[in-house]
Amino acid sequence: MSENIIKGTDSMFEEEVLKSEIPVLVDFWAEWCGPCKQIAPVLDALAGEKAGKLKVVKLNIDHNPNTPGRYGVRGIPTLMLFKGGQIAATKIGALPRTKLYEWVEENI
Repeated sequence: MSENIIKGTDSMFEEEVLKSEIPVLVDFWAEWCGPCKQIAPVLDALAGEKAGKLKVVKLNIDHNPNTPGRYGVRGIPTLMLFKGGQIAATKIGALPRTKLYEWVEENI
């Protein structure tokens, strides 16, 4: 994980995500998930390029079961974009780099 990505936990979710001044992209993932590993480098690049304009938080669903349950995460990777403490957009599954960037740009 790059220095631009925040390691998410159930206990920090409200402070880092819901109370954030800037949009937050949350990646709900797990170690055993192949598609999650596929998009990890794209999320690293995105976090670096959008630093200061967008936070990227990776939340491991196996270690933090409460938050995914609260937001109805059923499949991974699930990407949720939060703005002003609310879900602005959701994508389920791995996206190619261009599609992921387009989706983020459309929603931030």
